[in-house]
Amino acid sequence: MQTLLGKHWHHLPAPETMRLLDSNLERGLDLFELQHRRERFGRNELTPRRRTSALVRFLHQFNNPLIYILLASALITALLKDPLDAIVILLVVVINALVSYIQESRAEESIEALARSMTVEASVLRGGRQQRVPAADLVPGDIVLIQSGSQVPADLRLVAARDLQVAEASLTGESAPVAKDALALHDPDTTLADRNNMAYASTMVSYGQGTGVVVATGDYTEIGRISQLLSQTPTLETPLTTRIRQFSRVLLYAILAMAAATFAVGVTRGQPALETLSAAIALAVAMIPEGLPAALTITLSIGVARMARRRAIIRKLPAVETLGSTTVICSDKTGTLTQNQMTVREIWAGGEWHEVSGEGYAPQGSITRRGAEPPTSPLTALQEILRAGLLCNDSSLVEQEGRWTVQGDPTEGALLAAAGKLGLAAQAATSFRRVDTIPFESEHQYMATLHGMPQSAELVAYIKGAAEVLIDRCRDQLDPAGKPAALDPEAAHQAADQMAADGLRVLAFARLSLPPETDRIHHHRLGFGLTLLGLQGMIDPPRPEAIAAVRAAQQAGIRVKMITGDHALTAATIARQTGLTEHAPGRPAAVLTGRALVAHSDAELIEAVESTHVFARVTPEQKLRLVEALQARGHVVTMTGDGVNDAPALKQADIGVAMGITGTDVAKEAADMVLTDDNFATIEAAIEEGRSVFDNLTKIIAWTLPTNLGQGLIILAAIMLGIALPILPIQILWINMTTATILGLVLAMEGREPGIMRRPPRDPEAPILTRTLLLRIFLVGMVILLGAFALYEWELTLGASIAEARTVAVNVVIMVAIFYLLNCRSLTESMFRIGVFSNRWLFVSIGGMLVLQLLFTYLPAMNRLFSTAPIPLEAWTRILAVGLTGYVVIEIEKAARRWSAGRRADRAGRPGPHSG
Repeated sequence: MQTLLGKHWHHLPAPETMRLLDSNLERGLDLFELQHRRERFGRNELTPRRRTSALVRFLHQFNNPLIYILLASALITALLKDPLDAIVILLVVVINALVSYIQESRAEESIEALARSMTVEASVLRGGRQQRVPAADLVPGDIVLIQSGSQVPADLRLVAARDLQVAEASLTGESAPVAKDALALHDPDTTLADRNNMAYASTMVSYGQGTGVVVATGDYTEIGRISQLLSQTPTLETPLTTRIRQFSRVLLYAILAMAAATFAVGVTRGQPALETLSAAIALAVAMIPEGLPAALTITLSIGVARMARRRAIIRKLPAVETLGSTTVICSDKTGTLTQNQMTVREIWAGGEWHEVSGEGYAPQGSITRRGAEPPTSPLTALQEILRAGLLCNDSSLVEQEGRWTVQGDPTEGALLAAAGKLGLAAQAATSFRRVDTIPFESEHQYMATLHGMPQSAELVAYIKGAAEVLIDRCRDQLDPAGKPAALDPEAAHQAADQMAADGLRVLAFARLSLPPETDRIHHHRLGFGLTLLGLQGMIDPPRPEAIAAVRAAQQAGIRVKMITGDHALTAATIARQTGLTEHAPGRPAAVLTGRALVAHSDAELIEAVESTHVFARVTPEQKLRLVEALQARGHVVTMTGDGVNDAPALKQADIGVAMGITGTDVAKEAADMVLTDDNFATIEAAIEEGRSVFDNLTKIIAWTLPTNLGQGLIILAAIMLGIALPILPIQILWINMTTATILGLVLAMEGREPGIMRRPPRDPEAPILTRTLLLRIFLVGMVILLGAFALYEWELTLGASIAEARTVAVNVVIMVAIFYLLNCRSLTESMFRIGVFSNRWLFVSIGGMLVLQLLFTYLPAMNRLFSTAPIPLEAWTRILAVGLTGYVVIEIEKAARRWSAGRRADRAGRPGPHSG
């Protein structure tokens, strides 16, 4: 029987399924058979994946070349007999690791969330008795009874269904509940969303009743397959972590190479080996950016806080920057681009078209006849069709905290909201009495209710159902004024086809007057002679803010693609309405369906994903495959979703974005970011913040490295010249730690630069430091080298002690760093263009740094600790001049680049760097 678990159960008739599973519809399974099957198949639970221990995950935070540099720095410092400084550096390492560990500690809880989603009870037939058992006890062959409000506990082949509808959005992406038919048969390759003779674990019964036989449990269910996909999907490195690792490795090799070269030069020149080794170690200490990893982590954390204020919760720290690298957003449709609320959009009544405004289930909005206001006669066709939708209805609308929700079927909720927009709800609740009901059945494709009319003995049956069924049962229709008129069936069918072509779900409405003595309605009475009231077309509409967000993303050079399990026509309509197909306005979007994807090879799919905007009727495996295909094209992919079916793709994507309100726990645990307002527009805001974070990270790196380079060059020059070191290793540690913590972090507070969302996405393969920044780092490093060396020698020439000369050299490095900080507030613009006082922390940090330097220079305890000495006032004027010179050099370099970029833009006929 184990081999039976892989069968296409939707392709087999129910009796054949019962025979293969050796089950009995009247008795279910007996006790001994249950025990045998439980031993063979195990419990109906998902196998939890073995998790890495907390200790190993914490130690993994140290697996980074920058951390290696810090540990080497601590070791070197300890060897230089400065244990206190070594302890400080080790504390930086541990704090950095703790922050990263805490941010990422919950990143691998997806499988546990899936397991929790299956801890429900089931109503099952065993030994001829109906009983409630934990869903975990189910085995293949069990007979399970499901009804409205219950969760499907395992994968079932339905053997009986009465008005059964199952909400499968979390598994398939289908926006509306799916009507089930136990008698239906499907081809073996039918997609998951189209198998209406099956019910799958974790989905919810929204209406009706059904009986099914368990065909798969635990890991063999469809949700179990998703669990396996999720566990097999590797956790990708972000562009930031990849580039930081590459950058750190290069930096490590460069430092070791320069230290080795320094030692070799010194020994070759005949200098004592021990003294030369000490100088080489000093050079290594000088070039190690001790505070850089902590500064990067803190910058990302600041980005996390900013995004939280914009309703985006970051679960994995590097995701902050990766958002700014996004080149493609793959968006789910239901609940992400759309409101996940059915809304009537068009009404055809009395041969006239009406358009309905308003959003969701709120009974607020207007209904306007195309080209004119709606008629006001009390018996208009429009009012009658809305009354039919209101009365032939088993659902209700509830307002909670200003938000309207439906209790019952979403389609019926849309009809109630439409009626409320014409003020019919209150009247119907008090004036019409329901006498009888024919519930919706898939074989009849309609629902009917019988009502007593107010102030009349007449009874009226209202019917709603499929247009192809009801139109042909009608003998007449209402005119615009609500009076009987000749029926034009061809016009009615054309109206239905037009709505369907627009991606709307179409319902037809009719009525039949019956004698006062009637107390029941029967199907044979509704087979002919009906009066057609018209059609209502509804859709889960796009969020208005999503339309603006899609446009903003496209302007930023980011492609937006829809990947959904819903129908192709519906997906194409939403794509057109949201502007996904901006290159072909007004035309239906080209859609690639899941069935077509099966025929695509990997190479063909990689080509297809580049030009296709909409993918419909796709399975969880295909969503995952689409993300992989885009990544194979070199894209940085942000994937949004809210359902269980989205989880593997969310984890595979560079950035997985889950919905906080409607999203399942599984989707949230697999994601890197959660939107607290379920708003696609928040993604655009988060990308804007991500770009700003990367700007600030680049500024911090570009500001930090010249100080280390300059100090290294000072040590190297001293070795080459065979003179005493102008700066001691303990003084170098002071410079590196104070500047990184007091000055460098202020760049993390810089706001977004103008036009940040008009830039194209960054090339994921581009290095952190461009040739422009490398040149700038070299220029500042040379200013530090020449300025510090020149003033060091000047002070000695003026008769200053070596301690005083070294104090001047240290202050030169600090002063150049302060002025270069002003340069780095923008890598392209002048500080005066972005606003001198736009960063309120800037001058606080500079003031704090100057106070520390005064203590460093004049406090006796600091003089003893760092081998410094007080310097005269005129020395400060020379120090200030060197710092100002560095600022002017870099501003001239930036101005030259802006001028060159403007010339190139003029020649190409494009907007210049200041346009817009």
